[in-house]
Amino acid sequence: MSSLATDLLVGASTDFLRNFSPFNRMEAEALAFLAEHAVLAFHPRGADILTPEMGVPRHFYIVQRGKVQARQTGAAVVTEYASLSLGPGECFPIGAISARRPSTNAYTAAEDSFCYQISADEFLQLMQMSPVFHLFCTQYIASLLTQSRQQLQTTFAQRAAEQQTMTTPLGQLVKKAPVFVTPETSTRSALEQMDLQRLGCMVVVDDERHPVGVLTQSDLLPRVILAGFDLSRPIGELMTANPHQLAATASAYDAALEMATHGVRHLLVVDTENRLKGVVSERDLFALQRISLRQIRAGIENAADIAALQRASRDIRQLALNLIAQGIGAEQLTQFISALNDALTRRIIGLALEEHDLVGIDFGWIAFGSEGRHEQTLSTDQDNGIIWRSPERQDGEPIRRRLIEFAKTVNHNLAACGFPLCKGNIMASNPELCLTPAEWKSRFGAWIREPDPQALLNASIFFDFRVLYGNEQLGDQLRSWLNKTVKGNSAFLRMMAVNALQVMPPLGRIRDFVLEDDGCIDLKKSGARLFVDVARILALRTGVDSSSTVQRLRQASVKMGVSAEEVAAIIDGFHFIQLLRLRAQHLETEHDAPGDNRIDPDTLNELDRRILKEAFRQARKLQLRLKLDYQL
Repeated sequence: MSSLATDLLVGASTDFLRNFSPFNRMEAEALAFLAEHAVLAFHPRGADILTPEMGVPRHFYIVQRGKVQARQTGAAVVTEYASLSLGPGECFPIGAISARRPSTNAYTAAEDSFCYQISADEFLQLMQMSPVFHLFCTQYIASLLTQSRQQLQTTFAQRAAEQQTMTTPLGQLVKKAPVFVTPETSTRSALEQMDLQRLGCMVVVDDERHPVGVLTQSDLLPRVILAGFDLSRPIGELMTANPHQLAATASAYDAALEMATHGVRHLLVVDTENRLKGVVSERDLFALQRISLRQIRAGIENAADIAALQRASRDIRQLALNLIAQGIGAEQLTQFISALNDALTRRIIGLALEEHDLVGIDFGWIAFGSEGRHEQTLSTDQDNGIIWRSPERQDGEPIRRRLIEFAKTVNHNLAACGFPLCKGNIMASNPELCLTPAEWKSRFGAWIREPDPQALLNASIFFDFRVLYGNEQLGDQLRSWLNKTVKGNSAFLRMMAVNALQVMPPLGRIRDFVLEDDGCIDLKKSGARLFVDVARILALRTGVDSSSTVQRLRQASVKMGVSAEEVAAIIDGFHFIQLLRLRAQHLETEHDAPGDNRIDPDTLNELDRRILKEAFRQARKLQLRLKLDYQL
């Protein structure tokens, strides 16, 4: 073909593309590149242009004339449409070609059609060349993220509605297998079981497990103690016969009405054959109605003992489920959890101060790690310390000993409220972590001067700190000193960068993900940590005071001239991984359970898999920037 003919074709392609977004906004050089490489291909009506069976797409298509029908394949619904017509100027398959995976849609020519096509490599080259085109593709991925959140919201809303309303069937409120005795059982034996298992009532059943009576704690004083009842006699002589009972299908409302009408605090729940299924108490019903942010805060602030705070800790986990159901994003969700856990910790400290007289001692309780970053999930052990100031010309060691004894009480009570003791002893009761400002500076300074592997590990934990209770200025002054000291130490920052690049995103060249031996991915170690580590380095380098990963990324990116769109995509990736962690923890585990943070990608729906892969790509992009900055 002559150069004149080629120029004419390129000119025609350019003129066509200029009629459609985003090509009409694309940079001149990028548009010329696209027009020069685009090849026009004909697809007769009914022909398959691209299907999942064809594997990873080799081309990116732009409809020039005709109509292309896109339809989802497989059982999983991954977009908000099941079938969609694409006309002139529309393009496909952005998600599949960006992620280098087979398309989840099948594209068929609905009528005789012409499509421009460029190769997958040229598509990626165009994304690098054109910020406009890059943003267009990124926003497409972001729209998938929104759809995923909506799916998640629907799932959790249904679950929350089932668990949180007074329409909940009683069968779902029964959490424990029923404990019961027969009428012939001696009263002493029945009471011993009540005491051993801390039961509010003992149910009496016949040979077919039909309830025939009940004995409650409130019966003991008038019927047993004051009446001098012989405990060797059978409980059948003492019990209240014909106990109140409801079917497992009855609602919590029904139970509340039954309790209010008859003045009872326990109801027996029976199955369709009237056999005992369990017991529902007044407290179970009360719990359904009292879980709100305001009520939990009030419960914490008014708590008079650790038992009340233990209940509040359980309510915080339940509230997190509600917030997910309301569509709250991971950033706000982790902030809510951190804020409530802060309030809980402050109240625990307040109660401990009633036992330990620290009047006149200037100190601050420090949170490290995820708590220090305001990023606590539902599975977090303790990472804390104390910073305190010794009065001039006074021996500080007695003060340190008093603070350590106080810290032991706080650490113990935090553990009782669901925050396990730190296996690495990163706790304020450790004398090594109850230090004056000068001692903290000395400790931090030693790690910065001699950044061996242990020092770098320490920095990754201890440099994410904030004062949670007490004198915040002590923490602010330490932060200012740390930023000033590290900012000018490029060798230390480079070592931190090397350390941060030790773990790569689990993205495979052949399969989507690189899995560990058990077929899972650790979303903390191989996901969230990648973002956290880089954000810490960028913050130290640019002097950002915040300890939050997202705030560090946002504030550092401004100082470094990174575009808002680019950092927004990175933060979206971080939030999605955090959301998956929260979902797995809340549904399946308790605090610090072995399965925390691990996820089998095969259990995700196709949409979540795609977004998770995009999130890991964002982590890789962040690491690549670090690699280039430090020439690693």
